[in-house]
Amino acid sequence: MSDSNDNSAVQFGRNETGSNRPIIPKSASEALRPEKVPQPPKRSRKARSQVVIFLNFVMTVIVFVALAAAGAVYYAMHEYEKPGPLEANKNFIVRSGAGISEIASGLERNNIITDGRVFRFVSEAYLDNETLKAGEYEIKAGSSMQEIMQLLKSGKSILYSVSLPEGLTVRQMFNRLADDSVLVGDLPQDLPSEGTLKPDTYKFTRGTKRAEIVQQMIAAQKALVDQIWEMRDPDLPVSTVEEFVTLASIVEKETGRADERPRVASVFINRLEKGMRLQSDPTIIYGIFGGEGKPADRAILKSDLDKETPYNTYLIKGLPPTPIANPGRAALEAVANPSRTPELYFVADGTGGHVFAATLDEHNANVTRWRKLEAEKAAEAAKAAEAAKTAEPTVTPAEAQ
Repeated sequence: MSDSNDNSAVQFGRNETGSNRPIIPKSASEALRPEKVPQPPKRSRKARSQVVIFLNFVMTVIVFVALAAAGAVYYAMHEYEKPGPLEANKNFIVRSGAGISEIASGLERNNIITDGRVFRFVSEAYLDNETLKAGEYEIKAGSSMQEIMQLLKSGKSILYSVSLPEGLTVRQMFNRLADDSVLVGDLPQDLPSEGTLKPDTYKFTRGTKRAEIVQQMIAAQKALVDQIWEMRDPDLPVSTVEEFVTLASIVEKETGRADERPRVASVFINRLEKGMRLQSDPTIIYGIFGGEGKPADRAILKSDLDKETPYNTYLIKGLPPTPIANPGRAALEAVANPSRTPELYFVADGTGGHVFAATLDEHNANVTRWRKLEAEKAAEAAKAAEAAKTAEPTVTPAEAQ
Protein backbone atom coordinates (compact mmCIF):
# COMPACT_ATOMS: atom_id res chain seq x y z
CA MET A 1 0.00 0.00 0.00
CA SER A 2 2.74 2.44 0.91
CA ASP A 3 4.73 1.85 -2.29
CA SER A 4 1.84 2.70 -4.46
CA ASN A 5 1.10 5.78 -2.46
CA ASP A 6 4.69 7.04 -2.77
CA ASN A 7 4.78 6.50 -6.50
CA SER A 8 1.54 8.31 -6.94
CA ALA A 9 2.87 11.13 -4.78
CA VAL A 10 5.82 11.64 -7.09
CA GLN A 11 3.62 11.47 -10.06
CA PHE A 12 1.34 14.14 -8.68
CA GLY A 13 4.11 16.71 -7.97
CA ARG A 14 5.63 15.88 -4.61
CA ASN A 15 9.41 15.89 -4.44
CA GLU A 16 11.67 12.99 -3.45
CA THR A 17 12.49 14.36 -0.07
CA GLY A 18 9.03 14.32 1.03
CA SER A 19 8.61 18.04 0.69
CA ASN A 20 5.24 19.29 -0.28
CA ARG A 21 6.79 21.91 -2.57
CA PRO A 22 5.78 21.41 -6.14
CA ILE A 23 8.39 20.45 -8.74
CA ILE A 24 9.01 23.31 -11.12
CA PRO A 25 9.68 21.97 -14.54
CA LYS A 26 12.89 23.22 -16.35
CA SER A 27 13.38 23.95 -19.95
CA ALA A 28 15.88 21.88 -21.93
CA SER A 29 18.48 24.69 -22.00
CA GLU A 30 18.17 25.24 -18.27
CA ALA A 31 18.57 21.55 -17.62
CA LEU A 32 21.83 21.44 -19.64
CA ARG A 33 23.29 24.57 -18.00
CA PRO A 34 26.06 23.60 -15.45
CA GLU A 35 25.34 24.22 -11.87
CA LYS A 36 27.29 26.96 -10.12
CA VAL A 37 30.50 25.65 -8.54
CA PRO A 38 31.17 26.83 -5.02
CA GLN A 39 34.11 29.27 -4.63
CA PRO A 40 37.41 27.89 -3.17
CA PRO A 41 38.15 28.80 0.37
CA LYS A 42 40.13 31.96 0.82
CA ARG A 43 43.95 31.53 1.53
CA SER A 44 44.83 31.96 5.11
CA ARG A 45 46.74 34.96 6.28
CA LYS A 46 49.65 32.61 7.21
CA ALA A 47 49.95 31.27 3.64
CA ARG A 48 50.15 34.82 2.26
CA SER A 49 53.02 35.86 4.58
CA GLN A 50 56.36 37.14 3.15
CA VAL A 51 58.35 34.44 5.02
CA VAL A 52 56.47 31.66 3.28
CA ILE A 53 56.89 33.35 -0.08
CA PHE A 54 60.65 33.75 0.55
CA LEU A 55 61.03 30.14 1.66
CA ASN A 56 59.23 28.97 -1.46
CA PHE A 57 61.63 31.06 -3.55
CA VAL A 58 64.64 29.65 -1.75
CA MET A 59 63.46 26.09 -2.26
CA THR A 60 62.92 26.81 -5.94
CA VAL A 61 66.44 28.20 -6.27
CA ILE A 62 67.91 25.25 -4.39
CA VAL A 63 66.15 22.79 -6.65
CA PHE A 64 67.27 24.71 -9.72
CA VAL A 65 70.88 24.89 -8.51
CA ALA A 66 70.87 21.20 -7.62
CA LEU A 67 69.60 20.29 -11.07
CA ALA A 68 72.18 22.58 -12.68
CA ALA A 69 74.97 21.10 -10.53
CA ALA A 70 73.89 17.58 -11.36
CA GLY A 71 73.91 18.48 -15.03
CA ALA A 72 77.37 20.06 -14.73
CA VAL A 73 78.74 17.00 -12.90
CA TYR A 74 77.27 14.69 -15.49
CA TYR A 75 78.79 16.78 -18.30
CA ALA A 76 82.18 16.98 -16.56
CA MET A 77 82.34 13.24 -15.89
CA HIS A 78 81.29 12.48 -19.44
CA GLU A 79 84.02 14.77 -20.80
CA TYR A 80 86.55 13.39 -18.31
CA GLU A 81 86.00 9.75 -19.22
CA LYS A 82 85.43 9.95 -22.97
CA PRO A 83 88.32 9.42 -25.46
CA GLY A 84 90.47 12.51 -25.98
CA PRO A 85 91.22 14.41 -29.20
CA LEU A 86 94.84 13.21 -29.60
CA GLU A 87 95.22 11.44 -32.95
CA ALA A 88 98.78 10.13 -32.48
CA ASN A 89 101.00 9.37 -29.49
CA LYS A 90 102.63 12.51 -28.12
CA ASN A 91 105.22 13.26 -25.46
CA PHE A 92 104.26 15.73 -22.73
CA ILE A 93 106.64 17.19 -20.14
CA VAL A 94 105.56 18.04 -16.61
CA ARG A 95 108.21 20.32 -15.16
CA SER A 96 109.31 19.97 -11.58
CA GLY A 97 107.08 22.03 -9.29
CA ALA A 98 104.26 22.46 -11.83
CA GLY A 99 100.77 22.73 -10.30
CA ILE A 100 97.65 21.10 -11.66
CA SER A 101 96.45 24.38 -13.23
CA GLU A 102 99.66 24.70 -15.24
CA ILE A 103 99.50 21.03 -16.25
CA ALA A 104 95.85 21.31 -17.34
CA SER A 105 96.58 24.42 -19.41
CA GLY A 106 99.55 22.70 -21.05
CA LEU A 107 97.49 19.63 -21.93
CA GLU A 108 94.74 21.75 -23.47
CA ARG A 109 97.24 23.94 -25.34
CA ASN A 110 98.82 20.84 -26.87
CA ASN A 111 95.37 19.52 -27.91
CA ILE A 112 95.76 16.48 -25.67
CA ILE A 113 92.52 17.26 -23.80
CA THR A 114 89.47 19.33 -24.76
CA ASP A 115 88.86 21.30 -21.56
CA GLY A 116 91.55 22.22 -19.05
CA ARG A 117 89.02 23.31 -16.42
CA VAL A 118 87.29 19.93 -16.45
CA PHE A 119 90.65 18.18 -16.14
CA ARG A 120 91.67 20.40 -13.25
CA PHE A 121 88.52 20.21 -11.12
CA VAL A 122 87.74 16.52 -11.62
CA SER A 123 91.40 15.52 -11.17
CA GLU A 124 91.57 17.46 -7.91
CA ALA A 125 88.57 15.49 -6.67
CA TYR A 126 90.21 12.20 -7.65
CA LEU A 127 93.67 13.06 -6.32
CA ASP A 128 92.62 14.17 -2.85
CA ASN A 129 96.05 14.78 -1.24
CA GLU A 130 98.15 13.13 -3.98
CA THR A 131 99.98 15.04 -6.72
CA LEU A 132 100.89 14.71 -10.38
CA LYS A 133 104.57 13.88 -10.76
CA ALA A 134 107.18 15.66 -12.85
CA GLY A 135 108.68 13.92 -15.87
CA GLU A 136 108.23 13.29 -19.57
CA TYR A 137 105.24 11.12 -20.44
CA GLU A 138 104.10 9.42 -23.62
CA ILE A 139 100.38 10.13 -24.00
CA LYS A 140 98.68 7.49 -26.12
CA ALA A 141 96.35 8.52 -28.93
CA GLY A 142 92.75 8.90 -27.77
CA SER A 143 93.62 8.85 -24.05
CA SER A 144 90.83 10.16 -21.83
CA MET A 145 91.46 12.80 -19.17
CA GLN A 146 91.08 10.10 -16.54
CA GLU A 147 93.72 7.92 -18.18
CA ILE A 148 96.09 10.89 -18.47
CA MET A 149 95.58 11.78 -14.82
CA GLN A 150 96.34 8.21 -13.77
CA LEU A 151 99.51 8.21 -15.90
CA LEU A 152 100.80 11.49 -14.46
CA LYS A 153 99.88 10.35 -10.97
CA SER A 154 101.83 7.09 -11.38
CA GLY A 155 105.08 8.84 -12.28
CA LYS A 156 105.78 6.28 -15.02
CA SER A 157 107.59 8.78 -17.20
CA ILE A 158 109.76 8.04 -20.23
CA LEU A 159 113.17 6.67 -19.29
CA TYR A 160 116.28 7.39 -21.31
CA SER A 161 119.60 5.60 -20.92
CA VAL A 162 123.29 6.12 -21.42
CA SER A 163 125.58 3.12 -21.83
CA LEU A 164 129.08 3.28 -20.39
CA PRO A 165 130.83 -0.02 -21.17
CA GLU A 166 133.65 -1.62 -19.23
CA GLY A 167 137.16 -0.45 -19.97
CA LEU A 168 136.43 3.23 -20.60
CA THR A 169 138.48 5.82 -18.79
CA VAL A 170 136.91 8.50 -16.63
CA ARG A 171 137.53 11.07 -19.36
CA GLN A 172 135.87 8.87 -22.00
CA MET A 173 132.85 8.36 -19.74
CA PHE A 174 132.60 12.11 -19.14
CA ASN A 175 132.71 12.71 -22.90
CA ARG A 176 129.73 10.40 -23.38
CA LEU A 177 127.77 12.11 -20.62
CA ALA A 178 128.57 15.51 -22.12
CA ASP A 179 127.31 14.38 -25.53
CA ASP A 180 123.97 13.14 -24.20
CA SER A 181 121.36 15.75 -25.20
CA VAL A 182 118.73 14.65 -22.65
CA LEU A 183 120.91 15.18 -19.59
CA VAL A 184 121.31 18.73 -18.29
CA GLY A 185 123.83 20.64 -16.24
CA ASP A 186 127.59 20.67 -16.12
CA LEU A 187 129.88 17.81 -15.25
CA PRO A 188 132.10 18.16 -12.17
CA GLN A 189 135.14 20.26 -12.95
CA ASP A 190 137.45 17.85 -11.14
CA LEU A 191 137.60 14.39 -12.67
CA PRO A 192 137.04 11.53 -10.25
CA SER A 193 139.94 9.15 -9.77
CA GLU A 194 140.45 6.55 -12.47
CA GLY A 195 138.64 3.32 -11.72
CA THR A 196 136.00 4.87 -9.45
CA LEU A 197 133.08 4.94 -11.95
CA LYS A 198 130.94 1.85 -12.43
CA PRO A 199 130.50 0.81 -16.07
CA ASP A 200 126.81 0.18 -16.67
CA THR A 201 123.70 1.35 -18.49
CA TYR A 202 122.10 4.15 -16.50
CA LYS A 203 118.42 5.04 -16.91
CA PHE A 204 117.11 8.52 -16.21
CA THR A 205 114.27 10.91 -16.99
CA ARG A 206 114.57 14.04 -19.10
CA GLY A 207 116.12 16.86 -17.15
CA THR A 208 118.34 14.67 -14.94
CA LYS A 209 121.61 16.40 -14.14
CA ARG A 210 124.90 14.98 -15.39
CA ALA A 211 126.42 15.47 -11.94
CA GLU A 212 123.69 13.21 -10.50
CA ILE A 213 124.67 10.39 -12.86
CA VAL A 214 128.33 10.80 -11.88
CA GLN A 215 127.47 10.55 -8.19
CA GLN A 216 125.38 7.48 -8.89
CA MET A 217 128.30 5.88 -10.77
CA ILE A 218 130.75 6.61 -7.97
CA ALA A 219 128.46 5.16 -5.30
CA ALA A 220 127.70 2.07 -7.40
CA GLN A 221 131.39 1.35 -8.10
CA LYS A 222 132.37 1.72 -4.46
CA ALA A 223 129.62 -0.67 -3.36
CA LEU A 224 130.62 -3.19 -6.05
CA VAL A 225 134.36 -3.05 -5.30
CA ASP A 226 133.80 -3.33 -1.53
CA GLN A 227 131.52 -6.33 -2.01
CA ILE A 228 133.96 -8.24 -4.26
CA TRP A 229 137.00 -7.25 -2.18
CA GLU A 230 135.40 -8.88 0.86
CA MET A 231 135.13 -12.18 -1.06
CA ARG A 232 138.69 -12.17 -2.49
CA ASP A 233 141.21 -14.95 -2.28
CA PRO A 234 143.27 -14.16 0.84
CA ASP A 235 146.50 -15.14 -0.95
CA LEU A 236 146.35 -12.41 -3.57
CA PRO A 237 149.60 -10.44 -3.99
CA VAL A 238 147.72 -7.12 -3.66
CA SER A 239 147.35 -5.50 -0.27
CA THR A 240 144.95 -2.59 -0.86
CA VAL A 241 141.68 -1.95 -2.63
CA GLU A 242 143.44 0.55 -4.90
CA GLU A 243 145.91 -2.11 -6.07
CA PHE A 244 143.06 -4.53 -6.54
CA VAL A 245 141.17 -2.12 -8.82
CA THR A 246 144.37 -1.27 -10.71
CA LEU A 247 145.05 -4.91 -11.56
CA ALA A 248 141.39 -5.42 -12.51
CA SER A 249 141.62 -2.46 -14.91
CA ILE A 250 144.60 -4.06 -16.66
CA VAL A 251 142.74 -7.37 -16.98
CA GLU A 252 139.73 -5.44 -18.33
CA LYS A 253 141.80 -3.82 -21.07
CA GLU A 254 143.67 -6.98 -22.02
CA THR A 255 140.66 -9.07 -23.02
CA GLY A 256 137.00 -8.58 -23.80
CA ARG A 257 136.15 -12.26 -23.39
CA ALA A 258 134.56 -13.19 -20.10
CA ASP A 259 135.87 -16.77 -20.22
CA GLU A 260 139.48 -15.53 -20.47
CA ARG A 261 139.50 -12.97 -17.67
CA PRO A 262 140.27 -15.37 -14.77
CA ARG A 263 143.10 -16.87 -16.83
CA VAL A 264 144.53 -13.46 -17.77
CA ALA A 265 144.31 -12.47 -14.10
CA SER A 266 146.20 -15.64 -13.22
CA VAL A 267 149.06 -14.70 -15.57
CA PHE A 268 149.51 -11.26 -13.99
CA ILE A 269 149.21 -12.60 -10.44
CA ASN A 270 151.85 -15.25 -11.23
CA ARG A 271 154.12 -12.54 -12.57
CA LEU A 272 153.63 -10.37 -9.49
CA GLU A 273 154.40 -13.29 -7.21
CA LYS A 274 157.59 -14.05 -9.16
CA GLY A 275 158.68 -10.40 -9.29
CA MET A 276 158.38 -10.27 -13.10
CA ARG A 277 157.35 -7.15 -14.98
CA LEU A 278 153.73 -7.24 -16.14
CA GLN A 279 154.59 -6.14 -19.72
CA SER A 280 151.03 -5.07 -20.53
CA ASP A 281 150.50 -3.06 -23.70
CA PRO A 282 147.41 -1.19 -22.37
CA THR A 283 149.53 0.33 -19.60
CA ILE A 284 151.93 1.71 -22.22
CA ILE A 285 149.00 3.29 -24.10
CA TYR A 286 147.63 4.91 -20.93
CA GLY A 287 151.06 6.28 -20.06
CA ILE A 288 151.33 7.95 -23.48
CA PHE A 289 147.77 9.10 -24.17
CA GLY A 290 146.22 9.23 -20.70
CA GLY A 291 142.48 9.22 -20.24
CA GLU A 292 141.78 10.38 -23.79
CA GLY A 293 142.83 6.99 -25.12
CA LYS A 294 144.84 6.00 -28.16
CA PRO A 295 143.52 7.17 -31.53
CA ALA A 296 142.00 4.31 -33.49
CA ASP A 297 144.42 4.70 -36.38
CA ARG A 298 147.50 4.81 -34.14
CA ALA A 299 149.42 1.55 -33.79
CA ILE A 300 151.67 0.69 -30.86
CA LEU A 301 155.22 1.31 -32.06
CA LYS A 302 158.31 -0.54 -30.92
CA SER A 303 159.65 2.79 -29.69
CA ASP A 304 156.63 3.12 -27.38
CA LEU A 305 157.94 0.21 -25.33
CA ASP A 306 160.95 2.29 -24.35
CA LYS A 307 159.07 5.47 -23.38
CA GLU A 308 159.58 6.19 -19.73
CA THR A 309 156.24 6.81 -18.06
CA PRO A 310 154.98 5.74 -14.62
CA TYR A 311 152.62 3.36 -16.45
CA ASN A 312 155.11 1.55 -18.72
CA THR A 313 155.04 -1.93 -17.20
CA TYR A 314 157.76 -3.00 -19.61
CA LEU A 315 160.08 -0.74 -17.60
CA ILE A 316 158.59 -0.50 -14.09
CA LYS A 317 158.15 -3.38 -11.66
CA GLY A 318 154.81 -4.16 -10.11
CA LEU A 319 151.61 -2.27 -10.71
CA PRO A 320 151.27 1.22 -12.21
CA PRO A 321 150.35 4.04 -9.80
CA THR A 322 146.63 4.12 -10.66
CA PRO A 323 144.06 2.13 -12.61
CA ILE A 324 144.14 2.64 -16.37
CA ALA A 325 140.36 2.33 -16.87
CA ASN A 326 137.12 1.60 -15.05
CA PRO A 327 136.82 -2.18 -14.63
CA GLY A 328 133.48 -3.96 -14.57
CA ARG A 329 132.20 -6.71 -12.31
CA ALA A 330 133.65 -9.60 -14.37
CA ALA A 331 137.20 -8.21 -14.31
CA LEU A 332 136.99 -7.46 -10.59
CA GLU A 333 135.73 -10.95 -9.83
CA ALA A 334 138.43 -12.48 -12.04
CA VAL A 335 141.16 -10.75 -10.03
CA ALA A 336 139.51 -11.49 -6.69
CA ASN A 337 139.34 -15.21 -7.50
CA PRO A 338 141.61 -15.96 -10.46
CA SER A 339 142.25 -19.28 -12.13
CA ARG A 340 145.15 -21.22 -10.66
CA THR A 341 147.52 -21.91 -13.56
CA PRO A 342 151.32 -21.89 -14.03
CA GLU A 343 150.98 -19.64 -17.08
CA LEU A 344 153.14 -16.52 -17.38
CA TYR A 345 152.47 -15.42 -20.97
CA PHE A 346 149.67 -14.89 -23.45
CA VAL A 347 149.40 -13.52 -26.96
CA ALA A 348 146.52 -12.91 -29.37
CA ASP A 349 145.47 -15.93 -31.40
CA GLY A 350 144.13 -13.91 -34.33
CA THR A 351 140.48 -14.81 -33.66
CA GLY A 352 139.70 -12.42 -30.80
CA GLY A 353 141.08 -14.64 -28.06
CA HIS A 354 144.52 -15.45 -26.66
CA VAL A 355 146.95 -18.35 -26.49
CA PHE A 356 148.53 -18.95 -23.09
CA ALA A 357 151.93 -20.39 -22.21
CA ALA A 358 153.83 -21.36 -19.08
CA THR A 359 157.34 -21.06 -20.60
CA LEU A 360 159.08 -18.47 -22.73
CA ASP A 361 159.78 -21.03 -25.48
CA GLU A 362 156.09 -21.84 -25.78
CA HIS A 363 155.28 -18.16 -25.78
CA ASN A 364 157.81 -17.38 -28.52
CA ALA A 365 156.32 -20.13 -30.67
CA ASN A 366 152.84 -18.67 -30.12
CA VAL A 367 154.10 -15.21 -31.04
CA THR A 368 155.60 -16.57 -34.26
CA ARG A 369 152.27 -18.14 -35.20
CA TRP A 370 150.42 -14.94 -34.41
CA ARG A 371 152.77 -12.85 -36.54
CA LYS A 372 152.34 -15.27 -39.40
CA LEU A 373 148.57 -14.95 -39.15
CA GLU A 374 148.84 -11.17 -39.08
CA ALA A 375 151.06 -11.21 -42.18
CA GLU A 376 148.57 -13.44 -44.01
CA LYS A 377 145.70 -11.16 -43.07
CA ALA A 378 147.62 -8.11 -44.27
CA ALA A 379 148.40 -9.83 -47.58
CA GLU A 380 144.74 -10.80 -48.08
CA ALA A 381 143.61 -7.26 -47.29
CA ALA A 382 146.10 -5.80 -49.80
CA LYS A 383 144.99 -8.31 -52.42
CA ALA A 384 141.31 -7.44 -51.87
CA ALA A 385 142.08 -3.72 -52.12
CA GLU A 386 143.95 -4.25 -55.37
CA ALA A 387 141.09 -6.33 -56.78
CA ALA A 388 138.60 -3.63 -55.86
CA LYS A 389 140.74 -1.01 -57.51
CA THR A 390 141.04 -3.07 -60.70
CA ALA A 391 137.29 -3.66 -60.78
CA GLU A 392 136.50 0.07 -60.76
CA PRO A 393 135.12 1.18 -64.18
CA THR A 394 137.37 3.41 -66.24
CA VAL A 395 135.79 6.76 -67.03
CA THR A 396 136.96 8.54 -70.15
CA PRO A 397 137.23 12.35 -70.26
CA ALA A 398 134.24 12.44 -72.63
CA GLU A 399 132.12 10.34 -70.24
CA ALA A 400 133.19 12.46 -67.31
CA GLN A 401 131.79 15.52 -69.10
